[in-house]
Amino acid sequence: MSIHSSAVIEDGAQIGDGVEIGAYSVIGANVKIGDGTRVHPHVVIDGVTTIGQKCEFFPFACIGTQTQDLKFSGGETSVKIGDRTTLREYVTVNSGTNGGEQTIVGSDCHILAYCHVAHACRVGNGVIMSNGATLAGDVIVEDQAIIGGLSGIHQFTRIGRLCMVGGMTKITKDCPSFMIVDGNPARVRGVNVIGLERKQVDSASRDSIKKAYRLLYRDGLSTQQAIDEIKKSIEPCDELSQLIAFVESSKRGILK
Repeated sequence: MSIHSSAVIEDGAQIGDGVEIGAYSVIGANVKIGDGTRVHPHVVIDGVTTIGQKCEFFPFACIGTQTQDLKFSGGETSVKIGDRTTLREYVTVNSGTNGGEQTIVGSDCHILAYCHVAHACRVGNGVIMSNGATLAGDVIVEDQAIIGGLSGIHQFTRIGRLCMVGGMTKITKDCPSFMIVDGNPARVRGVNVIGLERKQVDSASRDSIKKAYRLLYRDGLSTQQAIDEIKKSIEPCDELSQLIAFVESSKRGILK
């Protein structure tokens, strides 16, 4: 363990083995930091916050502080960050709004400078948020999604697994898994084929997703008609099942 003499570690904080805490950083009393995590100078980690192992927090990141939601009226809320996640300069991750709510950022995420994760968001594993991307409250981002710089994600929307959101995109409806989304207003532009290949999704499964995309976006069908046709006519696979489940569970509706 290496803690700079100017860092402030409040009584009650739990600091794991091999943790480094830089100059002028502040760690609150209800913070738990896992083994091997590095906290650079001028970082604030406060609130009821649990940090996993081998994470890295760059200068001026502010984690676990009170929600910015004006409906906050007290009660214990929390933040949880998984293992091996990096949060760059000026990243903010807020705690929940209502008692018992938790904001979650998963493992192996890369959250770049100036990004914001608001109250009660759930960010999956392996997610990349480029500089200045912003999640409003109660947003769900599934595993391995990529959100381009300066994008704004409306509250209560969902970003599906391996979805790629282009820079400066405004998202107000759910972005289906495995798709490329871009523009303002945002539209689905195609299948994230490169992302699927990089994650070693086999060619048969990629073909199934491409066929599903054509039914959802190219054949003039309603969403329900497209889903019915996908179930009847396309060879099933895990990825296709995930896409169907995502679309069928959408409350805001999917981007068209």
